[in-house]
Amino acid sequence: MATFTRRSMAFLALAVVVLAGAAVDAQQLSPNFYSKTCPSLATIVRQGMASAVQKEKRMGASILRMFFHDCFVNGCDGSILLDDTSTFTGEKGAGPNANSVRGFEVIDAIKTQLEASCKATVSCADILALAARDGVNLLGGPTWSVPLGRKDSRTASQSLANSNLPGPGSSLATLITMFGNQGLSARDMTALSGAHTIGRSQCQFFRSRIYTESNINASFASLRQQTCPRSGGDSNLAPFDVQTPDGFDNAYYQNLLVQKGLLHSDQELFNGGSQDALVRQYSSNPSQFSTDFVTAMIKMGSLLPSSGTKTEVRLNCRKVN
Repeated sequence: MATFTRRSMAFLALAVVVLAGAAVDAQQLSPNFYSKTCPSLATIVRQGMASAVQKEKRMGASILRMFFHDCFVNGCDGSILLDDTSTFTGEKGAGPNANSVRGFEVIDAIKTQLEASCKATVSCADILALAARDGVNLLGGPTWSVPLGRKDSRTASQSLANSNLPGPGSSLATLITMFGNQGLSARDMTALSGAHTIGRSQCQFFRSRIYTESNINASFASLRQQTCPRSGGDSNLAPFDVQTPDGFDNAYYQNLLVQKGLLHSDQELFNGGSQDALVRQYSSNPSQFSTDFVTAMIKMGSLLPSSGTKTEVRLNCRKVN
């Protein structure tokens, strides 16, 4: 597994990216936002994630995915954490999330600890941002300074979750467009896709690829077919990266070079298109991948709710105050 040095990451700790055209005021966010009001924040989140990852390494990837899916729906506002109510249908039941987004209990446990230490101070959105960073680092990836000061949304949108999140069958053009709609470049998209160097996918999301697509390594397809039949077994899991499934490294891109992308959308990054050269670069240069991944994570994490959105610091991440 590739290693990432502190030196290669050092300059990223100060980066806060302003997105042109997005509803973001970078000055609202600061790594020191809670330095006086909740100095124990980083320690509590880190301990919570360390416990969760020790219990199940996959949880690092699950929390990272949850953060992505939160930020792509009206910004990083913790809306994905809300349960359904009589006034709105939340995002947990949206197509990209239902029975696949997981780890809510980990965020709940961290929130409980923080409420005991710093009551009504730290937003659920900020907890999720920190937890995603720690999950990556605990699995061998980089660390970075997370800009903080987000607030929690008082509502959620299942319809936006269904429309804003790219699916496993997305084409390269669709991926570029959907990330672009969030103010993220094609380079950001390719770097963020490297999150699939950890975690697993359900059979239902890659079945079509392993049985019908031609740009797939034959032995890899046969391996995946052993646990993903043509019918049934929809929830059976397979690792995105069979080499180091719980290690955050650049093997994801190495797999793409030999047509071992698990999802159709994965292999689209290396299929004769505009991102081929960048995939080659990441496959041979783990430091460059690490650098670009952190830059893109900070950029995505700086997406905030649209102007006029009612926000608060939730006392319970599953419901409004």
